[in-house]
Amino acid sequence: MSQQSMKIEAARAALEYVESGMRLGIGTGSTAEEFVKLLAERVNDGLEIIGVPTSERTAKLCTELGVPLSSLDETPQLDLTIDGADELDANLSLIKGGGGALLREKIVAFASKKMIVIADGSKVVEKLGAFPLPIEVNIFGLAATKQAVEDAASRLNLVGTIKIRETRDGDEFKTDGGHLILDASFGHICDPEALSNALHAIPGVVEHGLFIGLADVAVVAQENGIEIKTTAL
Repeated sequence: MSQQSMKIEAARAALEYVESGMRLGIGTGSTAEEFVKLLAERVNDGLEIIGVPTSERTAKLCTELGVPLSSLDETPQLDLTIDGADELDANLSLIKGGGGALLREKIVAFASKKMIVIADGSKVVEKLGAFPLPIEVNIFGLAATKQAVEDAASRLNLVGTIKIRETRDGDEFKTDGGHLILDASFGHICDPEALSNALHAIPGVVEHGLFIGLADVAVVAQENGIEIKTTAL
């Protein structure tokens, strides 16, 4: 089974958790897009949901495919969020933000009663950090914020390159909220909670891509079928 096929199968399996009448957070990324396509088919067949997208990109796809949308201002409490991940460990701690939507993804997940992660087997890791950690930062004081991130990482014995994310054209990548992203290649993160707390203490950091204690279930497509993971804690 190809990686693309596994993404589709994970999305298909997660769709079984969606019930008519739900207020649904809808994630961002390649696996989440497969979920949107399958969700749209169910909506066209009569499934009644209201979706809250985590990015402008997801909102555009939902609108094109006929998935009804709301906002967190109009619908501040959600039943379920279904979203992808760049990495997930045995405790269902995640690294997210490869697509640049980590702030909105975290806000939507926090507003939900339950979060389900959909992924192919390549995203499952023993320790987070092989995927560069996205850190969303304010444009003002960028150099000072980057230095503060480097200092915080050093105190936790984390070393590695921290780069400002760029577009394919070489311009600075900007999030839907107008912020920049630092991609921190720390390698294995032994204490994600400590790093999360350290980053949140930096004023210029808007949010980071460590999602700890937010995911309830992971639907993972492996070569031999679907695996359902719950927290090991």
